[in-house]
Amino acid sequence: MGKKFLVILLMVVIGFAAFPAWSNNPDLSPDKLVERTVQEVVGIMQKDEDLKSGNKEKLLNLIETKILPHFNFVRMTQLAMAQHWPAASSDQQNVLVDEFRTLLVRTYYNALTSYYNETIKVNPLPALGDRDEATVRSIVIQGNGKQPVPIDYSMEKKQNGWKVYDVTVAGVSLVTNYRGSFNSQVRKNGIDGLIKTLSDKNKSLESK
Repeated sequence: MGKKFLVILLMVVIGFAAFPAWSNNPDLSPDKLVERTVQEVVGIMQKDEDLKSGNKEKLLNLIETKILPHFNFVRMTQLAMAQHWPAASSDQQNVLVDEFRTLLVRTYYNALTSYYNETIKVNPLPALGDRDEATVRSIVIQGNGKQPVPIDYSMEKKQNGWKVYDVTVAGVSLVTNYRGSFNSQVRKNGIDGLIKTLSDKNKSLESK
């Protein structure tokens, strides 16, 4: 999954935190939430000179305080670990969630430093009724005659608002992508081996 696609998916998530009244409004459907916030976040990214210049402290602060609260990292880690999750101890599970969260922070930071201007169109959802999960489908319109990129957001409604637990870019699921590598690491080196791999990767990304 390329840097550019990671930047695109982040654009939607950033907007949730910038306008918390919308994210906490139970009457606002997730597609409308995404549609409204995309319009706002594009303006933020275009106007903020510090963000455009790649100010590390500001970018990391933006991710930590504005983006991460709108992800369900426990569920993401459970899905990525699949059948190996129950085999992990409580301590291992906590470390896995923390390391996975840190990995995405560092990956998103590197992606944000390569921000591009794109247009995102969000498809309307049918009435959800009492459903507490939804998939918000969007299309990223790229310039220079490039093909549009479909991005789907798997979301669930919690007491404190809608949370993202997976993102699918051009048919590639973020969770499924990590599931393959996690499964391979656990089979080779066990759960502790996976934790070490994630920790080493995070240290490598932090130094960049």
